[in-house]
Amino acid sequence: MSHGTASAKVVDERVYEVHELTRVEGEGSLRLRVKDGEVVEARLGIFETPRYFEQLVVGRTPDEVIDIVARICGICPVAYQMSAVHGFEDLFGVRIDPQSRALRRLFYCGEWIESHSLHIYFLHAPDFLGYESGIAMAADHRPLVEQALKMKKAGNHLIKILGGRPIHPVSVRVGGWSRAPRVSELKEHRAALEESLAFALETVKVVAGFTMPAFAREPRVVSLRHAAEYPFNDGRIVSSDGVDLPPTAWRDAFEEFQVEGTNALHARSLDGKGVYLLGPAARVVLAGEQLHPLAKEALAASGYAELIRTNIYASIVARAVELVHAFAEAIDIIDAYRVPSEPLVAWQSRPGVAAWATEAPRGLLFHRYEVDESGRIRAAQIVPPTSQNQAAIEADLVVAAKQVLDLPHAEATHRLEQMIRSYDPCISCATHFLDLRVEEA
Repeated sequence: MSHGTASAKVVDERVYEVHELTRVEGEGSLRLRVKDGEVVEARLGIFETPRYFEQLVVGRTPDEVIDIVARICGICPVAYQMSAVHGFEDLFGVRIDPQSRALRRLFYCGEWIESHSLHIYFLHAPDFLGYESGIAMAADHRPLVEQALKMKKAGNHLIKILGGRPIHPVSVRVGGWSRAPRVSELKEHRAALEESLAFALETVKVVAGFTMPAFAREPRVVSLRHAAEYPFNDGRIVSSDGVDLPPTAWRDAFEEFQVEGTNALHARSLDGKGVYLLGPAARVVLAGEQLHPLAKEALAASGYAELIRTNIYASIVARAVELVHAFAEAIDIIDAYRVPSEPLVAWQSRPGVAAWATEAPRGLLFHRYEVDESGRIRAAQIVPPTSQNQAAIEADLVVAAKQVLDLPHAEATHRLEQMIRSYDPCISCATHFLDLRVEEA
């Protein structure tokens, strides 16, 4: 009787791991494990300490909430204030002066300008140009970086004019503004915006010239869409496959849930279709017809309209197009501006649920507050775009992994980091929840 020796199967298992992601806002990690060409683990870990803002606002008044939630993010405080203030005004039946509403869109323009300028040139462009940081890139591309800083400064100054200071602004109130700017204040800033608009148009050409890594996925995309304007602070929640809801009704189609190993909640759709994509690419796909004519022309000239839909790396072009839109609309609003006849409308609190969604630079941001009979907050839910995008990032990692297996390990790892940075994740915003349980013996 003879005994044969079975040859052992060779298992090809690779792990791509980044313990601390760089050029993102906050602290996170990446772990991807591939076995025999199949992804068996894909995880974007968010380990930054939760900050409990949903509990901090309990017992507060609506105007106090608006000031508190601005502190969630130093890059996108306007979005947090706008989602809250629109929710309260919807519940209380407040109708603000049309010029006050225009100022809120102008406020949003300022935030998109400073956020998109920062991301494009200092967080994401180094990936495409082969630099480890924006500072390293500046050594060889000084004029480009200097112009980018001018754009960001123009956005920050716009926020300062309207909000009292460039970070964590203080002028937004239920019913309008504690102070409306003078016409002369905005007119004085117009020239800086006009100059930066020209560079924003050039930015679309610059990023459209980048070599995009090969990638293709047909994502489900979600954003606000408005009948007459590109979405900032108003519109219906829509998706590429038929969701169509008022901005108060995010919870009718989506939910948050806890995932082990991360301090951020994930989000999923209630219809079982799973992950979805938010942000500039989603907005351009779903609301591109409402872009400012200059931005629409820039998008068409770039040749990226279709690639933005399927290749997440091309989202940098979508951000550049939105940068053009924000500058162009800001100039239009300033040209038409008149001081509101009633900058702050009187209002009366009433119990109920205040909810609203707006478009932060990174995507749809949803707030929900339960207001009691005394006009104070009983409970709060804040759903940042990054926590919603986290599942989409992990889905994209699965696709991207198969395309980098033949690359050297370090290059493959960098490519996956670059993909994550395409989402411009604000990890600090996403760490808004921790399931804390205390058991006593």
